[in-house]
Amino acid sequence: MASPRANWKGYIKFGEVSCPVALYTAASSSERIAFNTLNRATGNRVKREFIDSETGDPVEREDQVKGYEVENGQYVVLEADEVAAAVPESDRTLKIEAFIPCGQIDTTYFDKPYYLAPDKMGKDAFLLLRDGMKKEGVAAIAQTVLFRRMRTVLIRPHRKGLIASTLNFDYEVRSSEKAFEDMPDLKIEGEMLELAEHIISTKKGSFDASTFDDRYEAAVAELVKARIEGRSLPKKKAPIASKPSDLLQALRESAGLAVKETKPKRTASNVNQGTGRPKAAKSAAKSKQPAAPTRRAG
Repeated sequence: MASPRANWKGYIKFGEVSCPVALYTAASSSERIAFNTLNRATGNRVKREFIDSETGDPVEREDQVKGYEVENGQYVVLEADEVAAAVPESDRTLKIEAFIPCGQIDTTYFDKPYYLAPDKMGKDAFLLLRDGMKKEGVAAIAQTVLFRRMRTVLIRPHRKGLIASTLNFDYEVRSSEKAFEDMPDLKIEGEMLELAEHIISTKKGSFDASTFDDRYEAAVAELVKARIEGRSLPKKKAPIASKPSDLLQALRESAGLAVKETKPKRTASNVNQGTGRPKAAKSAAKSKQPAAPTRRAG
């Protein structure tokens, strides 16, 4: 089996100690099913083309240039060499600026993970850093130029090596205030809170990524297989939407402390129950009705 290809190679430095390292992709979407866009009439693939928004004419690659919009329809034009010159200079070194407790890490800032492993020489220094971080229960904050941008990287011990996660900058993470501004200021307590705690305690488990399936990917794969084999898939039943329910009653049912009310089933013994008497009463009522008066001659 071929060794994975490194996305980046450089050095990691803490204090005056440094060692060569390499970054490898830890998460990738390359294995997902991908579609091509086709011409429905011919079945041929279509190609993407850049069109001038005003003239409607195609624009060849050599005639394309970067532009930053400053006003509506007004742009500052930047040539490729000017953009390249703005990229920060890189010494290809992950400089550790601080070690922080793992509990301080806000996962909202996490961007993309990479495996960080020693590259050829310097494995002793790498292992020293890994084991020291494990013992102290800390993560490292470092900065370097990755993929043409200055990036902040969070480095943590991970199994036999380290994992480096690029972090979003503060301006890239949206404030939660807008999302939660309509949250009511309520204090849940008493039976409700106790029931919630009971349900949580009975559902505790451990994380195992292999137990979570990508249902969409599996469904699309089955659809493609069915089309190849010339068969159709059975239609799925529409899911029944959940209805709002009484919170306390739902908690009791979830905790197994209440039984949903069910209507008694109709059986042979009770089908006619209560039906005979009304008929008898009806006939008795008829017998009690006064007889129609008869007319006498005369």
